[in-house]
Amino acid sequence: TVVTALLNQLRPTLNATARRAERRLTQTLNEKEREMQEEITGAFNSNEDDEGGAATDEKNKDGSDDSDSEDEDAPIYNPKGVPLGWDGKPIPYWLYKLHGLNHFYPCEICGNESYRGSHNFEKHFAEAKHSYGMRCLGIPNTKHFHGVTKIEDAQNLWKKLQATVNKDIFDGAKEE
Repeated sequence: TVVTALLNQLRPTLNATARRAERRLTQTLNEKEREMQEEITGAFNSNEDDEGGAATDEKNKDGSDDSDSEDEDAPIYNPKGVPLGWDGKPIPYWLYKLHGLNHFYPCEICGNESYRGSHNFEKHFAEAKHSYGMRCLGIPNTKHFHGVTKIEDAQNLWKKLQATVNKDIFDGAKEE
């Protein structure tokens, strides 16, 4: 009847789906990643049916699917020097301005490294490069030094902190 007619029409699709599911269960992680990459890029996979391959070969002869690879090879238009996003394209200019990425903050302690945007600048005080610079100066990287970027300022603050700490220490010989 109608159901068997539909089943007969869908049988090749069902068989192909069952074969693919079985193949996926036996693949290693590298093979799965390679197959996913091929599906994304549109490359022909030799494990698929010949019917699908013939159709993709005809499209490539026409030149209709080659435009994607040309778009990827074209240089990215970025006249304002905006940073690139996760997709490799420049982020929108309004977002660039919103996050303050047009401002650079230098840090003398980190070897005159410049940080783009206030968020990255604030984050860098807890990073290894800043901590290493503070250790080289003989200063612990504590919250007292958060926001200090000049070597001279950090040394002066360290001297003041040592003086106040030494003043508050109990000395039995002097205070008895």
